[in-house]
Amino acid sequence: MENLIRLPKTGSPETIRNMGPLARREFRNGLLFISPWIIGFLVFTLFPMLATLVFSFMNLRLTDNPLDPSKFVGLHNYAALLKDAQVWNIRPDSTPGSLWVTIRYGLIAIPVGILLPMGIALLVNNPALKGQNFFRSMFYMPYIVPFVASIFLWAGVLNPEFGWVNMTLLALGVPRSDLPGWINDINWVYPAYVLLGIWGIGNAMLTMLAGMQAVPTDLYDAAKVDGAGSFARFAYVTFPMISPVVFYNLILSVVALFQYFLVPLALNTGNAAGFPGGATMFYNLYLYRTFFVFQNMSYGSTLAWALFIIILIVTVALFATARYWVYYAGERQ
Repeated sequence: MENLIRLPKTGSPETIRNMGPLARREFRNGLLFISPWIIGFLVFTLFPMLATLVFSFMNLRLTDNPLDPSKFVGLHNYAALLKDAQVWNIRPDSTPGSLWVTIRYGLIAIPVGILLPMGIALLVNNPALKGQNFFRSMFYMPYIVPFVASIFLWAGVLNPEFGWVNMTLLALGVPRSDLPGWINDINWVYPAYVLLGIWGIGNAMLTMLAGMQAVPTDLYDAAKVDGAGSFARFAYVTFPMISPVVFYNLILSVVALFQYFLVPLALNTGNAAGFPGGATMFYNLYLYRTFFVFQNMSYGSTLAWALFIIILIVTVALFATARYWVYYAGERQ
């Protein structure tokens, strides 16, 4: 069976030389059509990546000459990174490190960002729900709103003085002194960011919904015959069948977490970097400020490559655990 389907082999210099005139012309035309992408990848992705790797071994400012050999400092930037309290500090009596800030926020945001879209997908996939298409559209619609616009919209909604949320709580009898400070309060800033993130869960909800609709109905019928209730059908039928979609969204959420900086940049840096109390100095925001505010290209490059390594390690660890809980219907056991 495996010999019945043969995929085309990738081109090698030898096979290209042995091509006929028509095949060679098609190959040349194909390269011509994808050349804009190749050039863009080389100029705007690969070359900057290699440049930042070289910069991480130098002591370089934005105005310095990168070809000056005296700027080479070896592993000095990496040694400084390992000692940088603004990255690693976890002591509660001082300003938390940016990596710990990112992880602490992720412990709240990632479970909400996975479980809530899954719950909404279950809701809008229920045959008993009237107006399914309407609710699916309503839950997805906020996702298409430009992200920066939604940030400033929520900044008004969560304003401690005249925001809609606090005005509603005030009308319900909550004393003004007990109203949440949201983005201005170190105890409420993460819940505020999570609320803002819920605004954009439409895409995750849609992928979860697509996974649920692909589950064969025969499995549900068999589970009902065996006497399985709603929870058992979800635990033993729905979740295993949509686990690849859940895993996909989990990977995207983890990568987005370590790259999280636009929200604190737009909302909190107007007061001070990391306001309030350093709770919003996320790793990527610290990287951004090192690069573009302090113009320390070498240490910024070091932070960027450290971020790449961290994301790579976490992603590989997640893929290592996938074999224990992610089920692919077509795989061989």
